[in-house]
Amino acid sequence: MALLVRLKAVTGLRGKGDRLAKAAFRGLSFYTRVLENCEDEARFDETFRWPVASNIDGNEMLEIQVFSYSKVFTNRLIGTFRMVLQKVVEEGQLEVTDTLIDDNNSAIQTSVSIEIRYQAMDGTVGTWNDGEFLETPNSRLEGEGPLETESLLPGHRQGSAVSSGKSNPSLKPAERNFRSKGKEKTKRGKDGEHKAGKGVFSAMKLGKIRPPKEDPHRKQDEPAILETEDLDQKAMRLGGGLDPDTISLASVTAVTTNVSNKRSKPDIKMEPSAGRPMDYQVSITVIEARQLVGLNMDPVVCVEVGEEKKYTSMKESTNCPYYNEYFVFDFHVPPDVMFDKIIKLSVIHSKNLLRSGTLVGSFKMDVGTVYMQPEHQFYHKWAILSDPEDITAGLKGYLKCDIAVVGKGDNIKTPHKANETDEDDIEGNLLLPDGVPPERQWARFYIKIYRAEGLPRMNTSLMANVKKALIGENKDLVDPYVQVLFAGQKGKTSVQKSSYEPLWNEQVIFTEMFPPLCKRLKVQIRDSDKVNDMAIGTHFIDLRKISNEGDKGFLPTFGPAWVNMYGSTRNYTLMDEHQDLNEGLGEGVSFRARLLLSLAVEILDTSNPEITSSTEVQVEQTTPVADNCTGKMEEFFLFGAFLEATMIDRKIGDKPINFEVTIGNYGNQIDGMAKPSLKKKKEGGDGEQEDSELLQHSSEDDADDDGELVFVSSTQPMKPLITDRNYFHLPYFEKKPCIYIKSWWQDQRRRLYNANIMDKIADKLEEGLNDVQEMIKTEKPHPERRLRGVLEELSSGCFRFVTLTNKDQSLSARTRLDRERLKSCMRELENMGQQAKILRSQVKKNTMRDKLKLVQNFLQKLRFLADEPQHSIPDIFIWMMSNGKRIAYARIPSKDILYSIVDEETGKDCAKVKTVFLRLPGKRGFGPAGWTVQAKMEIYLWLGLTKQRKDFLSGLPCGFEEKKASQGLGLQAFPPISLLYTKKQVFQLRAHMYQARSLFAADSSGLSDPFARVFFITQGQCTEVLNETLCPTWDQLLVFNNVELYGEAHEMRDDPPIIVIEIYDQDTVGKADFMGRTFAKPVVKMSDEDYGPPRFPPQLEYYQIYRGNSTAGDLLAAFELLQIGPAGKSDLPPIDGPTDTEQGPILPVPLGIRPVLSKYRVEILFWGLRDLKRVNLAQVDRPRVDIECAGKGVQSALIQNYKKNPNFSTLVKWFEVDLPENELLHPPLNIRVVDCRAFGRYTLVGSHAVSSLRRFIHRPPDKKSQHWNTAGEIVINMEPEVPIKKMETMVKLEANSDAVVKVDVSEEEKEKKKKKKKGGGEEIEEEEPDESMLDWWSKYFASIETMKEQLRQQEAAAAEAEEKEELEIAEGFKGQAKTKEKVKAPKEDKKKKQQQPPEAPEKKSKQKIDELKVYNKELEMEFDSFEDWLHTFSLFRGKIGDNDDTTMEEERIVGRFKGSMCVYKVPLPDDITKEAGYDPNFGMFQGIPSNDPINVLVRVYIVRATDLHPADINGKADPYIAIKLGKTDIKDKENYISKQLNPIFGKSFDIEATFPMESMLTVAVYDWDLVGSDDLIGETKIDLENRYYSKHRATCGISQTYSTHGYNMWRDPGKPTQILAKLCREGKVDGPHYGPGGRVKVANRVFTGPREMEDENGQKKQTDEHLALAVLRQWEEIPRVGCKLVPEHVETRPLLNPDKPGIEQGRLEMWVDMFPMDMPAPGPAIDISPRKPKRYELRVIVWNTDEVILEDDDFFTGEKSSDIFVRGWLKGQQEDKQDTDVHYHSLTGEGNFNWRYVFPFDYLMAEEKIVISKKESMFSWDETEYKIPARLTLQVWDADHFSADDFLGAIELDLNRFPRGAKTAKQCSMDMVTTEGDLPLVSIFKQKRVKGWWPFVARNENDELELTGKVEAELHLLTAEEAEKSPVGLARNEPDPLEKPNRPDTSFIWFLNPLKSIKYLICTRYKWLIIKIVLALLLLIMVGLFLYSMPGYMVKKLLGA
Repeated sequence: MALLVRLKAVTGLRGKGDRLAKAAFRGLSFYTRVLENCEDEARFDETFRWPVASNIDGNEMLEIQVFSYSKVFTNRLIGTFRMVLQKVVEEGQLEVTDTLIDDNNSAIQTSVSIEIRYQAMDGTVGTWNDGEFLETPNSRLEGEGPLETESLLPGHRQGSAVSSGKSNPSLKPAERNFRSKGKEKTKRGKDGEHKAGKGVFSAMKLGKIRPPKEDPHRKQDEPAILETEDLDQKAMRLGGGLDPDTISLASVTAVTTNVSNKRSKPDIKMEPSAGRPMDYQVSITVIEARQLVGLNMDPVVCVEVGEEKKYTSMKESTNCPYYNEYFVFDFHVPPDVMFDKIIKLSVIHSKNLLRSGTLVGSFKMDVGTVYMQPEHQFYHKWAILSDPEDITAGLKGYLKCDIAVVGKGDNIKTPHKANETDEDDIEGNLLLPDGVPPERQWARFYIKIYRAEGLPRMNTSLMANVKKALIGENKDLVDPYVQVLFAGQKGKTSVQKSSYEPLWNEQVIFTEMFPPLCKRLKVQIRDSDKVNDMAIGTHFIDLRKISNEGDKGFLPTFGPAWVNMYGSTRNYTLMDEHQDLNEGLGEGVSFRARLLLSLAVEILDTSNPEITSSTEVQVEQTTPVADNCTGKMEEFFLFGAFLEATMIDRKIGDKPINFEVTIGNYGNQIDGMAKPSLKKKKEGGDGEQEDSELLQHSSEDDADDDGELVFVSSTQPMKPLITDRNYFHLPYFEKKPCIYIKSWWQDQRRRLYNANIMDKIADKLEEGLNDVQEMIKTEKPHPERRLRGVLEELSSGCFRFVTLTNKDQSLSARTRLDRERLKSCMRELENMGQQAKILRSQVKKNTMRDKLKLVQNFLQKLRFLADEPQHSIPDIFIWMMSNGKRIAYARIPSKDILYSIVDEETGKDCAKVKTVFLRLPGKRGFGPAGWTVQAKMEIYLWLGLTKQRKDFLSGLPCGFEEKKASQGLGLQAFPPISLLYTKKQVFQLRAHMYQARSLFAADSSGLSDPFARVFFITQGQCTEVLNETLCPTWDQLLVFNNVELYGEAHEMRDDPPIIVIEIYDQDTVGKADFMGRTFAKPVVKMSDEDYGPPRFPPQLEYYQIYRGNSTAGDLLAAFELLQIGPAGKSDLPPIDGPTDTEQGPILPVPLGIRPVLSKYRVEILFWGLRDLKRVNLAQVDRPRVDIECAGKGVQSALIQNYKKNPNFSTLVKWFEVDLPENELLHPPLNIRVVDCRAFGRYTLVGSHAVSSLRRFIHRPPDKKSQHWNTAGEIVINMEPEVPIKKMETMVKLEANSDAVVKVDVSEEEKEKKKKKKKGGGEEIEEEEPDESMLDWWSKYFASIETMKEQLRQQEAAAAEAEEKEELEIAEGFKGQAKTKEKVKAPKEDKKKKQQQPPEAPEKKSKQKIDELKVYNKELEMEFDSFEDWLHTFSLFRGKIGDNDDTTMEEERIVGRFKGSMCVYKVPLPDDITKEAGYDPNFGMFQGIPSNDPINVLVRVYIVRATDLHPADINGKADPYIAIKLGKTDIKDKENYISKQLNPIFGKSFDIEATFPMESMLTVAVYDWDLVGSDDLIGETKIDLENRYYSKHRATCGISQTYSTHGYNMWRDPGKPTQILAKLCREGKVDGPHYGPGGRVKVANRVFTGPREMEDENGQKKQTDEHLALAVLRQWEEIPRVGCKLVPEHVETRPLLNPDKPGIEQGRLEMWVDMFPMDMPAPGPAIDISPRKPKRYELRVIVWNTDEVILEDDDFFTGEKSSDIFVRGWLKGQQEDKQDTDVHYHSLTGEGNFNWRYVFPFDYLMAEEKIVISKKESMFSWDETEYKIPARLTLQVWDADHFSADDFLGAIELDLNRFPRGAKTAKQCSMDMVTTEGDLPLVSIFKQKRVKGWWPFVARNENDELELTGKVEAELHLLTAEEAEKSPVGLARNEPDPLEKPNRPDTSFIWFLNPLKSIKYLICTRYKWLIIKIVLALLLLIMVGLFLYSMPGYMVKKLLGA
């Protein structure tokens, strides 16, 4: 559906002027181009199209406004035309001419004529009746070009779209005939996303899209969009005060563009990136397992990644082992291979040297799934173990682990550890990606393999020929079978001997959990061979693309469908260098085969008994599918024309060259092999004879029986001509060769069509997003409007997709996947369209960035949806052949050139001239070889059904005759074999090469000698070579004369060919090195146009230079293509200087094009040089720095002796230079360091290019804001006593009251948490004896707690904000103002909390622990690398290695230059120079310290390391610290920590150093080895000098409070008052003035705070220190000089190892203090040595058991009994387990023990862990320290004399939090174990003594927990001292013995006392029964007596006796 409006003309205009019109409908407006100097009539003749998603209602309005256009002022409205569309809706088409009305609604004499058409709902083009629209297509007249229809929508080719909202301007008024108009439109319509003449960036899709502003081409076309303010005013005027927040800018292309768009964009990235190996590291920590199924097991965990296996140690007799072991696997493989590797975790029971153990359960996941996770990791998650051998059994336990996958350059953030209780919630922390249900079921995956065709031969033909000669049989030379790999399992079909078209009809069945955690299934056709099997082709099926997990989703399903396989070329060689391609690595370079397969998934019902429970792969026969199930066979027609072949590499330039095009095996003449045995449809007798031109390349089987040729797939061989010394070209001048191929495929175009529609929506979206980002980057106004436009286009595109796909839901030959995918795509796109609509209304200036992120998610989703998993037509390959050998290729997806009558469905390159760069196949194309162009082709391709082919030439440039192969009988129905162009235009190309920047360093000196080569069509020219620079300013004009282009003139103007610019480095010997390439499109001027604004002269633009896939600088240039008219060159604008001389003087870029310059002064601060490496093995001794910018520069003073003092003597120098006014055009500034040697020689050490001077430009401060700053005093209250006030200070600055409440609440919660959680804290809270209990670690742990809390709050706030966002989107929420406020509040309090180290909460709590700030990153990251005034520039040496991936930046760094710069326009404002104390020598760098050497005491504190990379075979390391600073080298080797990956060092080191010589501190962690040298685990480097001189004062962190004693002693030799005074003095700030009542005034800020402090003796005394400290902590509040001072802190630094660049090897927590030696000496270092674990003794008395299940059957009576005993141990000390005695023969499950266990252990309060030191094995050198949670295990057993004891049940109590025991056995139930949350938990460390009943539980056969007994126990905890004072005996021994238990007497054996036993047995069991029997007997006797005596009595009664 669409509304089309053709705006023909506006007449009756008054005066002369530039006119512009705007058409608006449903809120989307289009502008015409500007018509200049119209008098009374403006003929616009443009067409606008609005795609409409819902039917147009009869009373909607169309509005057209006509303006007078002004470049300077706002456009003036002439008049408006409004029309109700009722008539249009009824009739479908209408022509109107009517007058306009002005602002006052009165008619004026100007009138407008328009034509309107409305396309109805069904969207088909067929609704138009042909008579009205189409002329009868005449037979084409030669010479004139094809006649065109005069329609707006030629029905037979146009489909329903001229793409949304593009206007189609016509040609110049002179040549405006409507015919060419229609033609042009068809061309434009072919492309859904015409890039307007937007300058190259758009046209080339270079990732950079130029926004309209600086766009050379469209200056004249682009009225209203240029000035946005202008837009605003206009909007206000027109729209009656339209809110600027709703204006949207339709794509820049919607502002009319003159592009016929017959060319499509080339792809700039040349090098295939897939298939290249990279470094990966998989690190897995196995923490613990729980609920393992099985009795009393000894579990080991096996970790397997790919082929590698590693094992944990074995834990004995436990179902919940705790390992905490860390494993690392390193790989160097391509990403695809890496992500398909399977990670398998399995738990094995009782494995030892002799036996492999039995598998308990395992868990599988592929590496890709982990890599897709946020931060590439799962952290502390529980993997569900299941047994693959027995799928009917449920889960077999849980394994808690961390898994992380790191690629090069990824850094992994370790998430903060949430408190333990969260993690014990297993169900909530399962190791599964989001959205995977926790209960995964087993499923069967059926992969059915039917047949294959088109296989290549895989055997030498030698043997075959011998056979043929002997036996006469001809066999196919391949023995194929299919292998399927999935989730680490393999299945293969049978081998079909000797068959190019094998039939299998087999299915491979995998049984795997569903949804599987392995994303891809690999299907490979292999050739069976006696020696080794080779892959023929590989296909991956991505399960995410063939299933959908949503609530309306579907299970994975596929086919039956053909998949195409690509790989190496088809000719068989014994050693195929491209074999990798057949394995699916890298881009295949040739069609290999296609395979018919299908896939289905069936979820198993595991309760069903028939199911085989094994997961072995099965292979069985399956029923074949019908032939037509994959679609009807159709004949397809592929046509191609080669318009240009240039830039042919010179290595192949000497032999004739031809090109071959293949689709599948069709067209392949060299190695196509087997002809497809398809029933070809014959098309009745086309003539018999062929033209001789054809015969040369058609062999006998090319012709069908009746003579029509099936294909002419290759061009004539031709000898190339020389372009320049690097490249050749083929002479395709007026005669362009063509190829065509007929091929037969199943008709599955619909799949490709849908993909094309989505691709186009995505391309448009991507282009729009690039626009927006470019606008943000170049700081263009109003990017948010462009974003709104992008969203508008997106939503209309999405709705259009839904309407288009709606009508074809019922096609036959659709697989289930087709139907389901279509449904889900429609749902997704509809949803996306809706969301885009809502988002559009929410895009405001401030929400812009967030929304941009959301829209980028849309883009990814679209690209994902557009990728069609079921193939249809194979891709097209174009090969360049030289002497019958394949040299280079290009691969073009068939969907891109597929034709459809509906425009959106057509491929983006169909019927377009596409620029294609050929490249080398496979590995040859890696690295530098892949960067050279093998050939540049301009090729035109068309693919479609043969029956639709009448239009296949429509997109070619006009003006050609077809040259056909005559077919006899004069039949000319055949496609042409060449085109003869009759029209040609002559042009002159001017390339204005101004400069390049940030080029690649190609010489060893770190510089290059760059020159540029410019190629256009068949000509090439070079700029001059500029020596020794990375930022050449060539300032050169290259003129290409007599450039001949074929085709119509107007097409050239709209759509010129592209220019290729290559940058080379000139070498004195050898050939020039390639440095990068970029593409451009010129601005075209026809001979009848003016050379003048707005399009000419063109503007300089930046073009991104690429080298392979990486960017390598920018080129600043402009290109114009000027037509040479009949008058010759005299018409062209003049060029200053001669042009015709061969190598004449170099022409400069003309004035109108080069940038406007003005004078700037650049001041350089030279501080010093650091870490210079040797140059050519010689030490650097006398270095100097040269600064150069735009040809001017300055040299530093010479450093006389680098070793003695590497600082410069003269600090500031300056030079003046002319720089462009436009800051974006500023050239880079180059820093070069040279070493001056004797005899005036000097050598380059290294260089650095400062690419952007912007950060160094000095902008004078604003007068107004300064004025405001000084007004009035601002009081800042710092009183910590009253917590509430404290909160206010936080808030006063910027938050609102809402935030106060928030902070308060969270803090209180935190306190509660702390009470629950703190170990060390606890003791103190309870007893609070005195400060002496507190140490530095208390402070540290309290701070870590705070950090976690903050992180948690931030996450919560972020999540909250996100939810709100989603809600808004979901509801289309309009009342945003409200929520914004709400969202803001938590954000602000977050900000505040970050700024002020959390002080408030601690003040409230009983326990006042002062905190420090723990940064979970380097301090440098928080404080901007301390480059507040001193910057560090890395100097790079020489050549960047060619394979960019291997050489890291670090390896090229040869030193660092320290300094800074300041750039400003020359006359400096007076007020700066007039300031007091201004020293002209220092220019802008006033008040910098001296750089003389200075002695400093450096004190390094190392707290601990975490997650170290294991260095030993056992997966552990023995780390120790090594520190290096200058000549000092400390190795703390004797204090290594054995077998620890998370060692706590707790050490400080003092080093004396002299800056600047010794300023780089290296802290390394080494692994101690008994034999051999120690290995480096990782190191971190800290630049102390920058810290020392920084204004942030990083010498010694400022603590939170000032105290003179205790754990929080002030560390700095200067007191706060002295520091403050010094800061004020240096910053020339007024103050500090201490006033009465605790006030201090600094500048205009007044701080209040406490006045007194306590000394050691508890005496209070007055002091100003607290006040001063308060100011220091708020120093950023001080105007002008304020900045945040570094607080007392601990920083976390990543450890890196130079051998494994970019991959973190662990982290180190540390901090550094520095004290100048000329100041008073600081006090002793703080003691941070690790806390020693405290010795405790746990006494457990087992009193009784009850209700223990009875296991044994009695020998005689058969009754149940048990011989009970209880076993107990502390976790980690299984070997010290203790057993009670046995209570024999308990018949009731009751047991009496009165037995005492005693467990001594060492416990770390703060970490809640038990510390155990023991040797790992008998061979261990020393003891290893383990930390494990404090858990007590009690088990109940049944003792057996002869067999092994039976395990009955167990309970594990976490001593920190376990359920309180029940008072009686009755109240004790299983709930105490299962529902931890609801019961009150106690900690033995607080209670000291606990007694009660606890349940024993075990798992039964069905894996459910059941109660197996109860135990009454008493736990008593004592410290070691208390235990010594009151000792007790084990068991029932002295001292303090327990009395003997009172056990019933059944314990003696039968025959000793049978009666007693019988009595006991009978009594206990049959007591009630006996009583009942006795009662019954009595009753019977009574009844008997009654009956017996009754008759006698009766008689007596009756007789009256």
